[in-house]
Amino acid sequence: MRVTDSSRERLPVAVLGATGIVGQRLVRMLDGHPSLRLASVAASRRRAGERYGDAVRWSLGGDPPAKAADLPLRVATEPPECRVVLSALPSGVARELEPALAEAGHIVSTNASAHRLRADVPLLVPEVNPQALALAARQPWSEGGGRLVANPNCVVAGLALALAPLQETFGIESATVVTLQAVTGAGLHGIGSVQIAGNAIPWIPGEEEKIGPELNKILGTDIPVAASVNRVPVLDGHTANVFLKLASPASPGDAARALTEFRAPPSLPGLPSLPERPLIVRSEPDRPQPRLDIGAAGGMAASVGRIRAAPPHDLAMTVVSHNGIRGAAGACLANAEFCAGAFTARETGPNRKEDGDR
Repeated sequence: MRVTDSSRERLPVAVLGATGIVGQRLVRMLDGHPSLRLASVAASRRRAGERYGDAVRWSLGGDPPAKAADLPLRVATEPPECRVVLSALPSGVARELEPALAEAGHIVSTNASAHRLRADVPLLVPEVNPQALALAARQPWSEGGGRLVANPNCVVAGLALALAPLQETFGIESATVVTLQAVTGAGLHGIGSVQIAGNAIPWIPGEEEKIGPELNKILGTDIPVAASVNRVPVLDGHTANVFLKLASPASPGDAARALTEFRAPPSLPGLPSLPERPLIVRSEPDRPQPRLDIGAAGGMAASVGRIRAAPPHDLAMTVVSHNGIRGAAGACLANAEFCAGAFTARETGPNRKEDGDR
């Protein structure tokens, strides 16, 4: 993990959608976090007022963190007391609620897809496009201190890490992506065991349409992307088989070196959730695999292997990333760390309380 300044008092944050699988991962990742402190959990009105530990159907193994378990579950539509909000809300709810929270002065880091392609919303993968955070200054609520940032789709998060150094070094003219996506990507109740056991489903609603536009927004490109997505009986970990046409020639060894050497830009501040090496390059002929490789850097690094020439394409490779961590909760948390450092320390307007308490 990257080092941060632990001398500062931890900033209180709220998690919306805290009972879902992404919300649960956020709750667990915030336990013992060096700079952020979970102070509020919220979900639907149905179980509001109950202890989080009693209301949540915990699905991650073990038990909810003790401090989180004792928090009262709030209603997601009620304004949180914390200035920094991590949203794991469904997109339908997020579409209206998240801008309203930003309008009220909150800094919202969202995992929802509702605002990812909005022109003034940064779609952040901090190691790839930290400069995109400047887009938040164009948001209509920015003068009041509100911000809204998003992390990408769970497949795109790993793809963006893997394609960024290749785009920077060689240029990418086109990409074809075939995914094998884990069942947890559909949420706790998204797909039944009878549907997926011993099966592969060659369609995920709305998924193929997200991959190209989100990748291009993050990379700052206009690359033609063809995508075919599949749901497979894997618990965690999305696999993407990628075929590229490059602007400049590159051997598999050249590509492997560019991927191995990739690091976050020096301008990015140290964020505790981000590893020093965001990409792990595997040389074995049968790696990466979800079962063996999704835990790289605590789930925050993407693993790349099978880098090879693949006529008529110039290059092929396989990318595996943890859909629940790098592709969702961990990405949302890293963005919140980035925003908290960028905005809360320097914004001390006349109606702003210290360290984001509101």
